[in-house]
Amino acid sequence: MQPVVRCDNIEPVGKREKLKIVHGSGDVFRDLGHKNANAEQLKAILAAEIIKLVDRERLSVRAAHTRTGIAAADFSRIRHADLGRFTVDRLMGIVNRFGWHIETRIRIRRPETIAGGATTRKPIGRRAEPEGLGLRRA
Repeated sequence: MQPVVRCDNIEPVGKREKLKIVHGSGDVFRDLGHKNANAEQLKAILAAEIIKLVDRERLSVRAAHTRTGIAAADFSRIRHADLGRFTVDRLMGIVNRFGWHIETRIRIRRPETIAGGATTRKPIGRRAEPEGLGLRRA
């Protein structure tokens, strides 16, 4: 039998103080102050694209292994966002093994501090355009 836990002094959030909403930069790794925020963000985007490819083609991790030659355990790690063992070029190679090419746009930006101490990027020279990766069939 499980012990009964009493919670007599619990207050709903917001009764004591108002929470301040801070808008992020769009890069969670930068907002959290990670050293290699750019690389981590790119790896996360590539991993998300790999998951989309696997899901779109309704492949299990074993079927993805059979099709690409990449270990099933690696597809499982990617699906669970365990990206520590992956480099950007390795993730790009996995996308290529599916027969897709990656198109990227790169812009150099000056960091700009926002609320909470995080930095956001401001374009140098030209106006900002949407960022992202485009995949196209080989």
